[in-house]
Amino acid sequence: VQLQASGGGLVQTGGSLRLSCAASGRTFGLYVMGWFRQAPGKEREFIVVISGDSAVINYADSVKGRFTISRDNAQKVVYLQMNSLKAEDTAVYYCASRLGSASRYQNHYRYWGQGTLVTVSS
Repeated sequence: VQLQASGGGLVQTGGSLRLSCAASGRTFGLYVMGWFRQAPGKEREFIVVISGDSAVINYADSVKGRFTISRDNAQKVVYLQMNSLKAEDTAVYYCASRLGSASRYQNHYRYWGQGTLVTVSS
């Protein structure tokens, strides 16, 4: 499985961005997809996870109500809609995938995208 994250950029506080993560492979719908981020000088942290059938979605408290994850299994893409962005959302955002349950733990994920930079300016 190869993952390609895109959609990052520079946005003002309060603005919106939509990130995409395109996957290769024929069994995308079997994979749990997660988004993580790493801010400058900080460890990578969990943001949100979605199960293969979209039945299970879990958000980190820091983004709940502002970010929305969705996926299109036919197109093999997972999206992260980010609204009401704050300066503290500035980070490199990574998508990751795994087989199994919807996990918040990054060491559970086998496949990772290369990351896309989101910069929120005040």
